[in-house]
This record gives sequence, C-alpha cells and structure tokens, in this order.
Amino acid sequence: MDSSDLQKLAQRTRSMREIGIALVLASGVLALFLFIPLAPRKTAPSPITVAAAIVPDAFAHIPLQAKAAIVYDLATKHVLYAKNIDAQLPLASLTKLLTVYTALSVLSPNTPITIPADVTTLDAPHAFSAGQIFTLSDLARLTLTASLNDGAAAIAEAIAAHENRPQAELLASAAAALGLAQTYAINGNGLDVSTTISGGYGSAYDLAILAGALVDLAPTITEATTHSTAYAVSAGGTAFTVKNTDPVVNTIPNILLSKTGYTDLAGGNLALVFDVGMGHPIAIVVLGSSQKARFTDGAALVAATLAHFAGVASL
Repeated sequence: MDSSDLQKLAQRTRSMREIGIALVLASGVLALFLFIPLAPRKTAPSPITVAAAIVPDAFAHIPLQAKAAIVYDLATKHVLYAKNIDAQLPLASLTKLLTVYTALSVLSPNTPITIPADVTTLDAPHAFSAGQIFTLSDLARLTLTASLNDGAAAIAEAIAAHENRPQAELLASAAAALGLAQTYAINGNGLDVSTTISGGYGSAYDLAILAGALVDLAPTITEATTHSTAYAVSAGGTAFTVKNTDPVVNTIPNILLSKTGYTDLAGGNLALVFDVGMGHPIAIVVLGSSQKARFTDGAALVAATLAHFAGVASL
C-alpha cells in the first residue's frame, strides 16, 4: 500500500470517527428528551365558591300591639326595626322627656325650681305642695322616674319665666334643634288637653333621637329612671321617695333610661335606652300600645335586639 492509499485510509477513518461522534452526541440529546420529564404546564386554579353567610332576622316575627315602634342604634344611626316610625301620634308622658331636655338646654342643673300653686291640682301622678323648692336636677329625677305631672308642669313654667317665652314655643325650639320633625308639645306634662287633643305629639323615630340625646346630656338624671325608686330632698328638708312607673325596669340589662306614658288618647307608650355592650346604646320606643302591652312589646323588642347582636334568630 503506497502513501497515497494510506492517506485515503486515514481520511476515511477520520470521517468515520467524526460520524460516530456525531451519532453519539445526537443519541445523548435524544435521551435528554426521552428520559428527563418536562416541567408540568401551569394551569389556572379552579375558582373557589364561598357560600354567603345567612344572618337570621331576629325581628322577623315579633307580635306587637303597638301602632308604632322602633329599635334605633344610637351608635351607628341605623334603624334596626321599624313599624310606622314616622307616624305622628300622641305622646302622653313621653312629652316629659322633651320638657326636661329643654330645661337642661337653658338652665343649670342646680337651678332652684319652686313648685307653683297652679300645678298642684293637676291629675295624678303628682307629689308636691305649693312653695316647695328643688334643684332642677332633683326635680327632673323625681319627675321622670314617677312621671309626675306637677313636677313637669313646674319645670315648664320655670323655663318659660326664665326665657320670657311661651312654654310651647320653647319646647318647639328644642325639638327643632334636635331635628324632630314630627314632634311638638302644647304643655310640658303630656296630659290630654281635651278628649280630642293630646298634650304632645311625636313619632317613634323622633322619640328615639330625643331619648338618646337626653341620655347624652344628663346621664345622672336618666340613670335615676333605671331604678325601682328615686329619692331627693327639697330645699326645706322634706324627703321624697317615688316609685318608678315602669314595673319591669329591673329586667332590662344595662338600661340607661326608662320612661312610660299613658293617656286615653295615646294609649300605652314606652321609651327605653340600653347598652348592648362596650358603649353601644340602643333606643326602643313603643307608641299606641295598651297599658299592659307596652311593657311586653318593649320586652320583646329588647330580646330581639340582643338576639340580633348575638347573630341568632332568638334567645
């Protein structure tokens, strides 16, 4: 074999080696695809369906005799329960809430109030004699707790004399300042003026606002209405203990105010303010119920309110 043949053989050998190397490399690349798993494709997550929580309506089936009623959240300014809440109805002794609020808006709680002779002949409940003197704060506590007509009339006359304006005008001004569109009073005690005219008119909504405002303005006075009795001493040293006109006042938890009202025109009325917890006051007003049912109506609304905040249908 000459040199030219050797060169050809060497070239052929190199070519075969290069082909072999290329085949090995190709086989290796193929093995990578065949034996190394590919990363899985990312897919969109399946949507998660969340069932909406069903909150039971604690106020759904409350049997009330009242013509109008409200449960008003004084903290959030929301109405939780409503029945004819804007209807203008006779207020009876709930008018006394407006009288006391008006007095405290223009007079100091320590202002001396003299019982005038003309108020001592008013219909019961009454407790005072002409000439007796009380501070406004003490007279208001006794008056609201026992719904005293002579006490409310004395307070109304005192503010009229102090401001040199008619009672009805002063009471109307105080109602307007609170935005009570349906509320006005002819006298300070709420007694019927005649068989067809009440001493005061207002709506359940207005009275809820008024009750809450009075609790804010005079908590020590309204606190007296949450006990079975109230006590005070006149400037002359005469002691008075009066009984609360709300017989179930002690059954309401964290109560801040209780006020009753009843006349022939109004029927049975009730205003309550109580705390559902951590400074969260609720006002309940019942208008146009019966003398007895105003208390069962009020108790039913209190129980429903507590159930509402507990997230259950009833307690």
